[in-house]
Formats: sequence, C-alpha cells, structure tokens
Amino acid sequence: MPRYQIEPPHRHDATAKTGILLINLGTPDAPTRLALKRYLKQFLSDPRVVEIPRLIWWLILNVIILQTRPDQSAKKYASIWDNREGSPLRFHTEKQAKLLQGWLGERIQSPIVVDYAMSYGNPAVASALTRLAGLGCDRVLCIPAYPQYAASSTASALDAVYRHLLGRRNMPALRTVKHYHDDPGYIAALAANVYEYWIKNGRPDQLIMSFHGVPRYTLEKGDPYYCECQKTGRLLAEALGLADDQYRITFQSRFGRAEWVKPYTAATLTELGRAKTRRVDIICPGFTADCLETLEEIAMEVKTDFIKAGGGEFHYIPALNESSLWIDALGKIALDNLHGWVSNEWDADAHKQAGEQSRQRAMDLGAKT
Repeated sequence: MPRYQIEPPHRHDATAKTGILLINLGTPDAPTRLALKRYLKQFLSDPRVVEIPRLIWWLILNVIILQTRPDQSAKKYASIWDNREGSPLRFHTEKQAKLLQGWLGERIQSPIVVDYAMSYGNPAVASALTRLAGLGCDRVLCIPAYPQYAASSTASALDAVYRHLLGRRNMPALRTVKHYHDDPGYIAALAANVYEYWIKNGRPDQLIMSFHGVPRYTLEKGDPYYCECQKTGRLLAEALGLADDQYRITFQSRFGRAEWVKPYTAATLTELGRAKTRRVDIICPGFTADCLETLEEIAMEVKTDFIKAGGGEFHYIPALNESSLWIDALGKIALDNLHGWVSNEWDADAHKQAGEQSRQRAMDLGAKT
C-alpha cells in the first residue's frame, strides 16, 4: 500500500495561491569529484537521457563512467564556478524566478508564488513542490526552462513533477508549458540580445546558433526537438535580417558513439577555422541561462578548436539570463497559461472576509481550524 505525503494542516480560512515552478536541468552542489559523481549518477540514470537497455547501461555507468568522468567534469565546473554565487545555472535560474515574481506582482492582484527547481540535483523538484504546498498553493504551473521540447529535457522535468504527485494525498491542480520555441517574445528577446552585443562589439562574418544535441534516433522516433530548433533558428535569423549564408544552425554536447543530429558545433567551428574565417559569434538559443554547456564547452573548448584551426576572433554571446525582455516574455508565457487561475479583480479584503466566514461555519460543524 502506498505511503502518501503528510499534507500541511487544512485551514478553512486559507487563501488559495497559485504557484509557478521554473524547472531547469540541474547542477552539482559543488565543483568536486564527490558532488559530480552524485550528480552524474542521478542524471545519467534517467532512462529519458540514455535510452540503452538498463542492465547494459548500469554496467557502463557504474563500472566505467562514474569511475572516470567525475574528475574531468569537476575541473570543468571549477573553471566556471562563481566564488560568491556558485553554479551559474542555479543562480541565473534563481534570479529569473525572483524577477518573474516581481513582474507578475506588478500586473496581477491574485496571490502568486514563483519558485525554481532542478530535474537533477538541488533544489529538487519534489522539495520545491512541497514548499509551494506549504505556502498554500493549490494550483501549480510548471515551466521547464527549455524553449524547444525534447523528451530528454522537457519530458524528464515533467516526469519529476508527476513522480512527486504520485505520493501526494492532496494534489494541486496542474498545468505545464510544453515549449515556446516560436514565441514572439522569446524570439524578440534573443534578437535584442544579439543586437545589443553587436552594437558594442561589431558584427561577425558568421553567426552560429548552437543547440544542445540529441541522438539521431530520437528524431526518427518522433521527437520534435530538431525541428523546433530549426524553426527557432530561422525565426531568429529573420528577426536579425540575416541572409542564409550569414548564419548556421549546429548542435553541441555529443556523447557516446551513436550518430547525433548534425551538423556538430565543434566540427563546424574547426571547418570555419581552417577556412580562415575572420570572426564568428556563437549564441546558444536553447539555453535560457548560462551554464557549463555555454560557458565552458562553447566559450572555452569550441573557441580553442576554432582558433587552433586557424580562425580569427571568436565571440560567445551570453544567454538571456536576466534580460528584461526575456523576463517580459517569460511573464507573458506564464500569463497565457494562467487563464482562469489569476485575476486583476481579485480582492484581498473580500477573500479574507469570505475565509473567516468559511472557517466559522466549519468550526460550528466541529472543525478545529
């Protein structure tokens, strides 16, 4: 028989709140071997991330990968770790949540609580949902931090939500955002981010739009990720007024021996370097917050590949992070999915009075609170 979570005490005069949960991929707690081993084990044990028969993958993961990769990954994380704020992915996501809370607070009267969580590592999705329940949120909108839907990212984030709810006695009403790869506000924020960088630093010969890679077989089995990346790239190029020969869409972070969607970012930059390209700029539209994959893999590793191959200048354009246009777009995405849950006509005094009346009626029937 399942054991369900003990819920916060029910109060008949409580004001129901709406919770919004931003969910990003995850990060280790520290740039150390032990923290990376713990994080990688959780991440790479997810069947959404690695679709290999479980027994075979368990042996590969535990006998090979977790014995060698944590040391390598710890060094990479150490190279981008902020001495004061820690993991860039975590502190950028936390700041986005706080800014979204403020943005909504200026526009909506209904009580809203915005929080953030990670699919892997901390703060965990389960702990964030428990915290929202404790704050009186009986409705929750989950927004994965992935503009382009992929089973290995978006679906995995929502899996964590659903797993937690399996153990809840008093489930909240739930809504989820699947994707926003072609959202006008998101595209406009990306374009403004690029324009602002170019105003300060000039324009490149080539703009590379690098997205996180996925195995080729996921496309063949019906995952829309590759197609959504292509649409984002096309819309961004149109917003920037770029001709077809002025930009390229590529895919990074290849892992293992299987074929992944192409073209590969590292191979493309090596090719451009050998062609003596004067300058390339890279933006990673699939990452709304800077992280290991942008700050180390792209801004360090791929840059080295390009320059060693004979290329000239290499510029990484930072992710959206706390861009005001991005927070505005994120707020509008949230509002589009909150219809019927929030209102500008919400009256705190009226709800308090109704709550007191409800509590009194309940106590008359024997309730304690």
